[in-house]
Amino acid sequence: MKAITANRLGDGEVVFWKAGAWVEGFGQAELFDADAPVEAAVAIGKAQPTVVIDVYPIDLVEADGRWAPLSYRERIRALGPTNEPTHGKQAEGGAVIEALRHAAGAARSTGRVDLIRRK
Repeated sequence: MKAITANRLGDGEVVFWKAGAWVEGFGQAELFDADAPVEAAVAIGKAQPTVVIDVYPIDLVEADGRWAPLSYRERIRALGPTNEPTHGKQAEGGAVIEALRHAAGAARSTGRVDLIRRK
């Protein structure tokens, strides 16, 4: 599965593609399976240079019965600021946020490495 993400140009907010519009919550994002034309949706997003920038698809993994970004970086982007759990999108709580918090995956977007380990 994949989702499409970008940054809204006006305020830098992380947004996700849903049926022709950009939404702020990852839980609202349109999901694309392997056979879906994700490139067409990315092209539509890139054709909106006054609305969003840096449009690209992200890989998803199943976590707690829901989908979450595979990449650690993308999970951080979906949760909002990491400085305090009562700020940003993670403050809303709910099943989607819990799935994002408990997802396991790659530290790099390529999916080759487990989460970063500190020495």
